[in-house]
Amino acid sequence: MKILCLGGGPAGLYFAISMKLRDASHQVTVIERNRANDTFGWGVVLSDDALTRMQKNDPESTAAIRDHFAYWDDIAVVHQGQRIVSGGHGFAGIGRKQMLIILQERARELGVDLRFQTEFDSAESYRKDYDLVVGCDGINSRVRSDYASVFKPDIDMRKCKFVWLGTHQKFDDAFTFIFEKTPHGWVWAHVYQFDDNTATFIVECLPETWDRWGFEAMSKEETVETCRKIFAAHLDGHELMSNAAHLRGSAVWMQFPRVICDTWYHENVVLMGDAAATGHFSIGSGSRLAFDSAIALADYLHSEPDMQAAFQRYQDERRVEVLRLQSAARNSLEWFEEVERYLDMPPTQFAYSLLTRSQRISHENLRLRDPDWLRGAEDWFQAQSGGQPGRTPMFAPYRLRDMELVNRIVVSPMAQYRAVDGCPTDWHFVHYAERAKGGAGLVYTEMTCVSPEGRITPGCPGLYAPEHQAAWTRLVDFVHAETPAKLCCQIGHSGRKGSTQVGWEEGDAPLVADNWPLMSASALPWSPANATPRAMSRADMAAVTAQFVAAAEMSENCGFDMIELHAAHGYLISGFISPKSNIRTDEYGGSLENRMRWPLEVFTAMRAVWPAHKPMSVRISANDWVGQDGVTPDEAVQIARMFHEAGADIIDVSAGQTSIDARPVYGRMFQTPFSDRIRNETGIATMAVGNIYEPDHVNSILMAGRADLVCLARPHLADPYWTLHAATQAGDTATRWPLPYLPGRDQARRLAERAAEAIRA
Repeated sequence: MKILCLGGGPAGLYFAISMKLRDASHQVTVIERNRANDTFGWGVVLSDDALTRMQKNDPESTAAIRDHFAYWDDIAVVHQGQRIVSGGHGFAGIGRKQMLIILQERARELGVDLRFQTEFDSAESYRKDYDLVVGCDGINSRVRSDYASVFKPDIDMRKCKFVWLGTHQKFDDAFTFIFEKTPHGWVWAHVYQFDDNTATFIVECLPETWDRWGFEAMSKEETVETCRKIFAAHLDGHELMSNAAHLRGSAVWMQFPRVICDTWYHENVVLMGDAAATGHFSIGSGSRLAFDSAIALADYLHSEPDMQAAFQRYQDERRVEVLRLQSAARNSLEWFEEVERYLDMPPTQFAYSLLTRSQRISHENLRLRDPDWLRGAEDWFQAQSGGQPGRTPMFAPYRLRDMELVNRIVVSPMAQYRAVDGCPTDWHFVHYAERAKGGAGLVYTEMTCVSPEGRITPGCPGLYAPEHQAAWTRLVDFVHAETPAKLCCQIGHSGRKGSTQVGWEEGDAPLVADNWPLMSASALPWSPANATPRAMSRADMAAVTAQFVAAAEMSENCGFDMIELHAAHGYLISGFISPKSNIRTDEYGGSLENRMRWPLEVFTAMRAVWPAHKPMSVRISANDWVGQDGVTPDEAVQIARMFHEAGADIIDVSAGQTSIDARPVYGRMFQTPFSDRIRNETGIATMAVGNIYEPDHVNSILMAGRADLVCLARPHLADPYWTLHAATQAGDTATRWPLPYLPGRDQARRLAERAAEAIRA
């Protein structure tokens, strides 16, 4: 096969090597516009797993690379005058120039034709002369541009400004992150050693800080000197250096383009490395993506029946892996883009937040890497909470007004559809009692409706009749007598989503018969299949406000510890907040201030009758998932502030379910970033919800300060004793079990200890 690689970086060289290793008869040419010894980067980071794959593919070049590695096991975070070090991370660095020299020598050894200082016009001019043309010409790929209509690149230019520099100061004991507060804003550095004498020193800041420093008008030399002064305390008299001789002035600064192509090949042209997809430097995945893709394509060209089949498999399989890494990289780079919301955290929590920013490193993964450091961080968290050392964050106590929770686990509201005429039944008693016995600190009722017309379905419970109060009181009394759990009554009105079938029938579809009239902010049906609600008048608002107040008063009569106003998921209160459902032209529509007017009236009226010593929360949808046409995360911060100023003690941060046009982005803990943002931008306490199902998730969220309480729904449907079982698996002996269940507790602990011993053996 006659092969041409357009680009002589890591991707092109390693693909050329990989093809020659599989069949020495291949004629492989690499064209590179720069000289052989030119390089515009400093160091390259490779993880242990990347090196393992390279070792299997080509032991010889991998051995040469390893011989030039600077290894480190630790990550150091320097912030607020403290240096916090976590171990067990297993990385290695090598100079980009040295790595290219090794790959060039290996390629020549195998018979690859290397042509440096050679420009190319386009891939099209070579395509007919070669069996295969590989576009590996980097982040600004001309090949990608020439066939943009086929490859369909999605290029997202991120906002932080950064510059690659180097230094002879030693940073050989850890990958180091340094955060410096300057007169013009925060500036930080990603620093790692890559040979005996040199470390990469990437300086980064937000564009607003960059502007205030005046970097736009500085020469390259002035930029380097300014960065040196900012980090002088960490350089011990050493200089910072630039090797970008081809760049002038502010051109040394870059913004990272996140690139992913819809298609990776066209005819006999295929993309590789940064030309196909980029990986952000903050997780060190760019070189790994290049090497892995080179290995994969070389394999498939020798295993598949023809080139097109090889290309398709390469695209299908590598794209999945790239998207996985890009997801982690996006989490990481977004953390740095929003880093100023975290910089006031205590240093231990800030370091934990940084370490877990990509979600590739979880709480228990940190325990495997550095158990001593994590144990110290957990004890710090417990000390801040008034808890016991030796316990994980999920078992830290928490206080809202006079309500004290024994842990941070919340049984999230989950509709049961078992009420009769709004009255809870024995089903509800057993359901909630079991989950309270199961160890959670706080147990929510499902949305409890303020009127018959405010129900979602005929099976939804209410608080608008004496028999309702009696049934809820029976439950509350049992839970308080037999468990340490607290109970929250979530109070709401269905709005335009009412008069529908229960969840396991045709959810959200209207009842087959006996539908009741609906009301909402505007006369807009939930869907074309649903009835059109009437737009509420001022008289309607006054009447419904009185119903919410009556439900709050009944909640106090029942003995509930806390109440929550349901202002999410497209129900009545949410219908006023979201511009997708509120198109009013009076003082209750239009601006966010107007859309929040009646929801705040309702909340304020409820807070006025709810005892001052008891907490009150609000559940909001922090993102309508419809772009700028609905509530956005930016607006959610304002919504949270408004409710907090009205007296909300904590914001229950959910998202979506407000429009059939929503296009949510699902994933593990997918709604937690909204809680994180509200909590750390405003200082308001939050609860996180949404696809949280493991103790590892809970501990990560709490320890990183992304929420104060964590809500789990479906895990509690599958296992009412989720919290007790999590305590057993964690070896937590301080969690209280119901007295009749102590023999079961003891057996569970013995079995967990045996399982742990078997793993250690």
